Amino acid sequence: MKLTPKLSILRSLLFTYSIENYDDPEKEHFIASKNVNDETELTELFDKLTKPEFLSYKLEERQWHIDTLLHYLNTDENFDSVFYLFDTYFNDEILDHRQFMKILLRCLQNYTLEIAASELKPYKPSH
Repeated sequence: MKLTPKLSILRSLLFTYSIENYDDPEKEHFIASKNVNDETELTELFDKLTKPEFLSYKLEERQWHIDTLLHYLNTDENFDSVFYLFDTYFNDEILDHRQFMKILLRCLQNYTLEIAASELKPYKPSH
């Protein structure tokens, strides 16, 4: 069963970055140290903090997040509602919500490919 795209699930995925979420000064510092408007730094942030969360989801939930991003990126959605009243540890304001979501989508797709590749590794019996 395919799940209907919902913007609210994106907010829950990004809860990792909310000031309401952490009591870990090291993670807070790491988040604040990254420029969320720089593609490389944002990708590093997603790889360290979003990837483990995303990989903990069931296959259907992972696909739901990807499908939601694809759906809304194919519309004129600006994603303001995802970030409305969403206080984060980011030092910078996100200047382009759509670009942020495009980078998130690319990362989620890459994580999904990594999972698929690891599941396809040939079986090597131990001797």
